[in-house]
Amino acid sequence: MSAMTAFHLKIVTPDGLFFDGDAFSLTVRTVAGDVGILAGHLDLVTALGMGRATVVTDQGTRYAACIGGMLSVMNGKCRVLATTWEWKEDIDEQRAQEAKKRAEEMIAKGGLSDHDYKIVEAKLQRALVRLSVKS
Repeated sequence: MSAMTAFHLKIVTPDGLFFDGDAFSLTVRTVAGDVGILAGHLDLVTALGMGRATVVTDQGTRYAACIGGMLSVMNGKCRVLATTWEWKEDIDEQRAQEAKKRAEEMIAKGGLSDHDYKIVEAKLQRALVRLSVKS
């Protein structure tokens, strides 16, 4: 197998810098589905959805929960500006389980306005993303 070519990847959120270095691949969920980035990828700007992200570097493979934001690939440099980015090892599984349970109970109880239902549904999705990354 030929050696993979690296590209520069920077991952930032409103809370700070999560990664800044060379990567061999990045897989993230966009609003249109999963996308994989390798060195030499065409320029791209797209909105991020909610899902598991995978970053492959010479240190190995790391997983994260990525929730919302933007992905851009310009001139061979890749930038992730995520609303939320949590590395697998930083996810609090207990907290995610509790958030999932609370959201499910609110949905089951019913009587939510459309607006409130969307908020609760989004909380449930975020909890499910975190739990799927953790497992």
